Amino acid sequence: MTMYAYKAKTIDGKVTKGKIESSNEAEAIVELEQVNLIVYKLTIVNSALYKDIRIGKPIKSKDFVLFLRQFSTLIESGILLLDALEILSKQIDNKPLKEALEQISNQVREGVALSVSMAKYPKIFPELLVNMIQSGEASGRLDDVLKNMANYYEKQYRLKQKITTALTYPAVVGSMAIMITIFLLVFIVPIFADLFSSFGEELPVYTQMVLSLSQIVEQYWWILLIIGMLIYLGFKELKKREKTSFIIDGLLLKMPFIGKFVQKSILARMTQTLSSLLESSVPILQAMEITKNVMSNKVVKKVLQESKLSLERGESIAKPMEEHWMFPDLITQMINVGESSGALDEMLRKVAEVYDQELEEASDKLQSLIEPILIVFLAVIVGAIVLSIIIPMFSLFETF
Repeated sequence: MTMYAYKAKTIDGKVTKGKIESSNEAEAIVELEQVNLIVYKLTIVNSALYKDIRIGKPIKSKDFVLFLRQFSTLIESGILLLDALEILSKQIDNKPLKEALEQISNQVREGVALSVSMAKYPKIFPELLVNMIQSGEASGRLDDVLKNMANYYEKQYRLKQKITTALTYPAVVGSMAIMITIFLLVFIVPIFADLFSSFGEELPVYTQMVLSLSQIVEQYWWILLIIGMLIYLGFKELKKREKTSFIIDGLLLKMPFIGKFVQKSILARMTQTLSSLLESSVPILQAMEITKNVMSNKVVKKVLQESKLSLERGESIAKPMEEHWMFPDLITQMINVGESSGALDEMLRKVAEVYDQELEEASDKLQSLIEPILIVFLAVIVGAIVLSIIIPMFSLFETF
């Protein structure tokens, strides 16, 4: 993709300028003409000089939820779409979102649909939101869709916070264990190694092993760092491949302690997404496809695809789920009831509320369970290193 700087005129003759990324000049001109701009100057610029350096996502989940809530409130209050976009673009502090809203506001003013404009910023506006807004524009229920999406992303944000809270403590303690171990091996153990060698006494095998490990870490830390990076990159590469990614996701769900927690979080997100789509009057087949695309776990993706095919054959959505170990009876029974009664969206919403509550309880249990395990793990590592130093010292004291 090449970055182009353009100067153009709007339909009413107003001069405007900006930058656009495109494969070539012809495509850039076509894209600008689609938003009713008449280009009279187009030059290539160095894209690296015009891109802001950003680490991580361009917008935080919390800011995105706040934006959607404000957007839905403005539209629900009867404020025109264009006016709402202009108000939000002035009030929002997040620079990427602010710039995107300014561009979207200009495009909507020229007659471009909101969903089409948002689709040009996939890093900011998820595919799910774009599809839902497109559905709202077609049905004339944009205010309801925005309200549902604000509720949905707010629930997703709370779900993410629960997962983060549950995993932060283990991550911190695990990192501390690694840092303390490295500190002892690099700075403390070598001091005693010099002391032991000065006495010339034969050291226990266990102590010799720890001293050898200390030398390896001290002298070849850069090799260990490279190995760690290669393992990480190798894991990422395996995750990109369909077959290996499917196996990894399946193993994650079957892991002791953490597996059930991951399962509940996935099911909570799946039911929340599907219920929100159905409540917004999205056709069931399209809702299944969108939900499948939203899920990151390949095991769940496969089952949702099979459920969609089952629905196309005129069978129940729950049938493939009933045959898979990933889905408990609660979900399959509630879906069957929802299909029979014609209230599938309501049943899924109730299931989502159940799993949301169970996830909170599972988060507390996981923390209470992992905390003593990590403390014992840290104590064992530190104790093992200290013991390797104390054992030969007792032998030296006996000699003297």
